[in-house]
Amino acid sequence: MKISKRFQTGKPVISFEFFPPKTDAGFAPLFRSIAELQALDPGFVSVTMGAGGSTRSKTVDLVIRIQRETGLTAMAHLPCAGFEREQVGTILTQLAEGGVENVLALRGDPPADNADFVQPQNGFGFANDLIDYTRKQNPELCIVAACYPETHPEARSAQDDLDHAKRKVDAGADVLITQLFFENARFFSFMDRIRAAGITVPVVPGIMPIVSRAGVKRMTSMCGCEIPSELNAQLEAVGDDEAATQELGVRWGTMQCRELLDSGAPGLHFYTLNKSSATRQIYENLFPKD
Repeated sequence: MKISKRFQTGKPVISFEFFPPKTDAGFAPLFRSIAELQALDPGFVSVTMGAGGSTRSKTVDLVIRIQRETGLTAMAHLPCAGFEREQVGTILTQLAEGGVENVLALRGDPPADNADFVQPQNGFGFANDLIDYTRKQNPELCIVAACYPETHPEARSAQDDLDHAKRKVDAGADVLITQLFFENARFFSFMDRIRAAGITVPVVPGIMPIVSRAGVKRMTSMCGCEIPSELNAQLEAVGDDEAATQELGVRWGTMQCRELLDSGAPGLHFYTLNKSSATRQIYENLFPKD
């Protein structure tokens, strides 16, 4: 099913993101996490692709396997960094043959260990170029794109970043999912600017449950997301206590998600880091069983 149709029901669409394991041994715990979260009846799940397309075959195989074996609506991440147009066309064909109707079109990052990386001349410079190509190759596909409430780290300005988001939608993106953030005021301000720019597609908040102090600081430094002073103080207070850190993460995440939904967010997209516990606890806090 196309993800865009999920947002036409008027009910919040809850979704989960996973990444391909580095080794074959990692697939068993991954599918245990998927099974645990599948019980929550998500609107869809997504599978990432490594920098420079490094997990191309794993991503394609995994998203098709999830779609076929679990019955969940699955979406493949499709970064254009490192790919020629013909390679993207091949991936789109493989996904279509596997019954996958949804892709998250991204510029993506070049491989961190390749200082000499050069984007192929017959590739794509930006996500909107990839979206335009994908829309023309497969008009029926649901295309999702990314946006940044706190501005992409490489953007020249917040307005420049907003203009990029507009180009993605104008090129054919049906839904936008935000980068992770921890301060809702930034999302609400971003939404005011998004709507003022004439962008009307659903914009889904991206949520990363905190399970590790070091992990969240690493992730935020990479994507340009700020940790609010109140949250940072609480993280410092729990120190290296993993159980206390996750408890804090669940508490903060629940508060954040409840306010977002109460304010009309069309759904929530959880960056699970292939773990189910914290995400499941937040979900159950938001939607307790009768």
